[in-house]
Amino acid sequence: MKILIVSPAWIGDAVMAQSLYKILKHDIPKCRIEVLAPSWTLSVLKRMNEVDDTILSPFNHGELRLKERFSLAQKIRVANYDQAIILTNSLKSALVPFFARIPLRTSWLGELRYGLINDVRDDSLRYKRLMIERFAALAPGNKLISKDKIPFPRLMSSERNIDSLAKKNKIDFGRDTIAFCPGAEFGIAKRWPTYHFSVVVDHYLSLGWNSIILGSNKDSEVAAEIRNSLSESRKNLFDLTGKTSMLDALDILSTSRLVLTNDSGLMHVSAAVGAPLVALFGPTSPTYTPPLSDSARLIKKNSGFNKKRVGDRADGYDTSLFEIFPGEVISALNDLI
Repeated sequence: MKILIVSPAWIGDAVMAQSLYKILKHDIPKCRIEVLAPSWTLSVLKRMNEVDDTILSPFNHGELRLKERFSLAQKIRVANYDQAIILTNSLKSALVPFFARIPLRTSWLGELRYGLINDVRDDSLRYKRLMIERFAALAPGNKLISKDKIPFPRLMSSERNIDSLAKKNKIDFGRDTIAFCPGAEFGIAKRWPTYHFSVVVDHYLSLGWNSIILGSNKDSEVAAEIRNSLSESRKNLFDLTGKTSMLDALDILSTSRLVLTNDSGLMHVSAAVGAPLVALFGPTSPTYTPPLSDSARLIKKNSGFNKKRVGDRADGYDTSLFEIFPGEVISALNDLI
């Protein structure tokens, strides 16, 4: 059986989708799973044993590009997929499987996708389920799987790449290492203050640990603020923001003894490589998308979920994150050792 998965566009959701892939391989051992995904998530998919192949989706968020979607569908139609499973709610995401005439197209109704989806699954409990429960409900049999029976994502790491990164960046991974992920997709309101991060970085530098800051190019300014607030020697500090690929970051996280992170894609990657982590939540909620690991600790001072992207403090931060103090975070990290 050949199954085309239309992947979520966000890194965290793409990682959590592996729970469904694990279920599919367990229930249909000989099935072939191919995943249609945007460029920024393709590399993560290559670290999933369950994914047999990937297909580049050239469409950015919000782009219709109807003619191009039809053209892509004609190219993949020759693969003769038996089923498509669409892991997003948008009408656009259901067009390629429909145009490719894949006979069974499984998903939620989403944006009124009558006809585009012909195996419609109930999503009425969407806001009462974990994301992996929603994904698992798209598996064959149309049955709810108890969340304690859903396998967690587990990404492979590369020892060869870890050795290469160690040489390139002159990092001794034989030394205790803590990774910091201070960025967040929707800006300052979702981030723990940089001056709080600096206190924790200082603490582990004083203990002689490697302290590695990870993130994309747009997190470089955040990393600079952390560096400029440090009081300790920077001998074992490595600011790699904007200097690593997603797979490089994944491999560094896999070898880290501890990880401190905001609610972000790298939080989910950290959990999926088995790194002990402390995750800091403010306006976002761990109710639906917590880090999926038995070695994860959450700190959240408020309740509920807020989609606002502007903090309520004069400096732009949100009070719910500001009130998580460094001493509490260091204590939580030490509890994981």
